[in-house]
Amino acid sequence: MTQFVCNSCSKKYDMTPSLWRCECGGVFNIAKDIPKIDVSSWNNYPNSLWRYFETMPFEKGSNKWQSVTMGEGQSPLIVLDPAEPNVYVKIDYMMPTLSFKDRGAAVLMTKAKELGVSKVIADSSGNAGTAIAAYAARCGIPCDIYLSDETSPKKVAQVKAHGATIKEIRGTREDVAAAAQKAVNEENVFYASHVYNPYFYEGTKTYAYEIYEQLNAASDALIIPVGNGTLLLGAYYGFKELLENGLIDKMPKIVAIQADNCAPLSKAFRTGEESAVPVANTGTLAEGIAIAAPARSQQILEAVRNTGGTFINIEENEILSARAALSDKGFYVEITSAVNYAGYLKYNKAPEEKIIIPLCGAGIKSK
Repeated sequence: MTQFVCNSCSKKYDMTPSLWRCECGGVFNIAKDIPKIDVSSWNNYPNSLWRYFETMPFEKGSNKWQSVTMGEGQSPLIVLDPAEPNVYVKIDYMMPTLSFKDRGAAVLMTKAKELGVSKVIADSSGNAGTAIAAYAARCGIPCDIYLSDETSPKKVAQVKAHGATIKEIRGTREDVAAAAQKAVNEENVFYASHVYNPYFYEGTKTYAYEIYEQLNAASDALIIPVGNGTLLLGAYYGFKELLENGLIDKMPKIVAIQADNCAPLSKAFRTGEESAVPVANTGTLAEGIAIAAPARSQQILEAVRNTGGTFINIEENEILSARAALSDKGFYVEITSAVNYAGYLKYNKAPEEKIIIPLCGAGIKSK
């Protein structure tokens, strides 16, 4: 049986459908060893993120994923500008629901189906809610999605289209999460959280595996947006697994991007704190990373420090100008995703440094 282990107190629990947080308040990781990677097995699976199935903590031979997948993963890696041949964009908005969150949602909802859950609840700033709603529909599992009443209408429309019940909450992103968690505890149902459930990171780690296959190496640096850290931590875990298996010889440096108006992780990094102190979100266009109190801040800060990385803050005017600049190059991204390119423009790169910038969400999602 799969076990969870608390990141704070190290207590272990058998995984159950209603378990989502340690009694000490800590977040869970999956109790597992670094998987042994058999590259020769990858071609036994479809050309999607499921080609890495054998590195994920599912029962050997489990095939639940086959009725859940919509072909997510294997997003293109493209040189952004011929004048800079070592700078790539990975186009993760080329996913079924138009954002990278499909990586985690596909894996998490496959686990929910394997567990036989009767209902899921999730909270989101938009993209994770859309992804969970879509994959819940694939699984035939009823789904409630908690959103801010100020969420982009286009994202709300996407969630509704998949048949989920929307619960609009007035207040901060943290208020939305608290309302969802209260409902989870009262109804004793599965919390399909992209923050708290570690199976989500088993999906986002495939970002690293794909880069390894596409480059036949690790990049030197990853420019990654960070709010709750779902892509940052997934990429970090994926590259760690590749390193431990001797497939790469170094970890890429993680360059984490935050909006200056809501940057608790960046502040903690600069002051040398082990975890972030919650801040007041003073308002940012980058709604997808406007997280004032990230639950996995300690792990995020460890990942950046362990790779020799750094944080870069982005001003509001820089977000819009970066979005326009990407559009001029042919890439129309949602507003939050533009912070990645804005971060790259401020990053002091070394000569010949191989850099990857994720394009996380499609432009059509934004207001």
